[in-house]
Formats: sequence, C-alpha cells, structure tokens
Amino acid sequence: MPRRGHIKRKALKADSFYNSKLISQFINAVMMGGKKSVSEKIVYGSMNTIKEKAQDDPLKVYEKAVQNVRPLLETKSRRVGGATYQVPIEVRQSRSTTLAVRWIIRFAKERPGKTMTDKLANEIMDAANQRGGSVKKKEDTHKMADANRAFAHYRW
Repeated sequence: MPRRGHIKRKALKADSFYNSKLISQFINAVMMGGKKSVSEKIVYGSMNTIKEKAQDDPLKVYEKAVQNVRPLLETKSRRVGGATYQVPIEVRQSRSTTLAVRWIIRFAKERPGKTMTDKLANEIMDAANQRGGSVKKKEDTHKMADANRAFAHYRW
C-alpha cells in the first residue's frame, strides 16, 4: 500500500489484430524479459491453432475459456488473536480476470508438448470446454473458500 494516495491504473490498449483488451492483457502476461514480439507470436500462433482445431472464432473460444476459469471467491489469511484463519472473500472482476489469465499460462507451461504455441492453444481449448488444469485450480479455490465459510465473519 502506498503511503500517499491511490495509484491510478494505466488504461490497457487493445491489441492491433483482434482489437481486444483481453488479448492485449494476455500478450503482456505471456511476455518474459520484455520480448513482446515473441509473446505476440506465441499468442497469435495459438489463436491460429485454435481457429484450425475448433472451427470457431478464436476470440470467442478464448473469452469463454477465461470466463470458465475466473474465480468468484478466494481465501485470504487473517490473523486474529494468535490464530491465522483462511477467510473467504469475493474477488473483484479485474483480479479474477488477471488470475484466470495467470492460471491458463501457468498450466499451459506445465503441459507436455513441443512448443508453447501448441501447449497454450490446448490449454485454452480445454478451459473453454470446462477441462484442464486451470479449471481444476478454480474449482479447488472455490472448494477452499467453501470449506472456510465459517470464518467469513472475520472479513473486514
């Protein structure tokens, strides 16, 4: 937390190919070491793969995948009188989208396969079909929040 005022979030510019802010956010999340052109090749290549395999608009498939992975609840640690409780809280829309993008990329990296383009395309298609590691992570997060519902009164 900054000591002086709030930090304004920069407005995210839409990407040039799909004209989507979500794709732009995804490209930035894939990027490593400031190599944006490499991450653009990975993301746009995976979109082309999705277009071939799914026979559908890749932007719709990607948006559906992100929607399926976005968590509604998560747990935060709260220390109350010497004990630490996992308190379930609702997730803001911007944070839930960021978490979904992060989880899709993480589980795509962990997949077996040759190139990141193929792994990312397969993870996105699995997430759009309610399968894959990123959807399982969302379900685990919801189960954890549901199991700790008794501590919801510690939320502040």
